[in-house]
Amino acid sequence: MLKIKSGLGYDIHKIKKNGNMFIGGIKVSNKYSFIAHSDGDVLIHALVDSLLGAIGYNDIGELFPDNDNKYKDIDSKELLKKVKNILNDKGYEIMNIDCVIISEIIKINKFKDDIRKTISNILDIPYDDFNVKGKSKEGLDSVGRGEAIECFCSSMVRK
Repeated sequence: MLKIKSGLGYDIHKIKKNGNMFIGGIKVSNKYSFIAHSDGDVLIHALVDSLLGAIGYNDIGELFPDNDNKYKDIDSKELLKKVKNILNDKGYEIMNIDCVIISEIIKINKFKDDIRKTISNILDIPYDDFNVKGKSKEGLDSVGRGEAIECFCSSMVRK
């Protein structure tokens, strides 16, 4: 029997000046970085939660706790690979993923193609099955003031 399930993921991280910022596994800035235990990649973190939620599994914080030093400064692409293996082991196939990055200081448009290629390659899905969009908060709240970046991801899987 075919099962189709969906999951929603969300992440937000504060920003600091200096360092390197990665979104969707792509370096998007060398002027800013995230304040985080790992590399703080908000897109991958939201995506991980969305995929885990779709299969009814633990969330990112349970699977990769921020008080475990083996995840300190880890490249979030490695976390996504581990989640892909969990999906495979449980017999799930990714149907499609849609993500929204909300940021005032980083304009995602010029990085979209590279992000889509990187994520679709990691997840071994067609390029057209992964989408990412950029939005702003037009000066509203911490994201709008350029103090943080957030991301929402929606995933559909089938078994």
